[in-house]
Amino acid sequence: MFARTIVLLICAASAPAMALELRETGRYELNQPASLDYDPTFCGLWIANEGPEAVLVTLQGDELRRISSDLFRIKAIAIEGDHLLLGDGFGGLQRVTKDGIPMGGPFTLEGGFADTEGIAINAKGQIVTVEDDPERLSWFESDGALTARIDTMTLSPPLSEAQGIAIDPRTGHMLIVDDWEGSNSLYEFTAEGDLLAQQSLLEFGTDPEGIAIRPGSNQLFVAFDGGAKIVTFDYTPTLPEGSPPLPPGADCMMF
Repeated sequence: MFARTIVLLICAASAPAMALELRETGRYELNQPASLDYDPTFCGLWIANEGPEAVLVTLQGDELRRISSDLFRIKAIAIEGDHLLLGDGFGGLQRVTKDGIPMGGPFTLEGGFADTEGIAINAKGQIVTVEDDPERLSWFESDGALTARIDTMTLSPPLSEAQGIAIDPRTGHMLIVDDWEGSNSLYEFTAEGDLLAQQSLLEFGTDPEGIAIRPGSNQLFVAFDGGAKIVTFDYTPTLPEGSPPLPPGADCMMF
């Protein structure tokens, strides 16, 4: 099978035992994928495409179901427990069941207007968002109260056009993609927001918009707007010196 591998070596006082590694394993076309999250219950991907609906597809891109919300569009999507958290891209969120039934009305995140491009839920149950206007990485309690925020333009290299975010439950590491107007790359952060690695994605595609992790198989999915495709990778996170390889996380529940 065709595969390409890139390993990013991290310059640090003590070199990690394992560095961020991506090896492409496949790709398929999918129209306008803007935000992704992996759902182990269905062994599929939830995808938002900036329209009024979100779609659940198999890992090969075959549609399983569609859902809508009270938001005027669905720009970002994340699994939160046994339901979905949806974002409209302007700081408005709503929780719905996986059948699309509202669990309450839309609510807003604290802190004023933000062009919220991606959302994820961390191990503490906090909502973590990436925003590209202004450029920020933010943490909120489940009710939308702001708890912490980082100006991503102060990073080296800067993160100027953050789009999608995924959190690896095994490490807490955050993976964030920066689109074509930025660096067209993947950034890896600790759970606290410390930058670990940055890797160009130009070899694999242009204008990355969404990202999801399947920890049970060390699999990573990146949605590229350029060419309208999903690219799949075998993925290894950055680990401290002396750390053993990570065991697989929970995988597909339906098999």
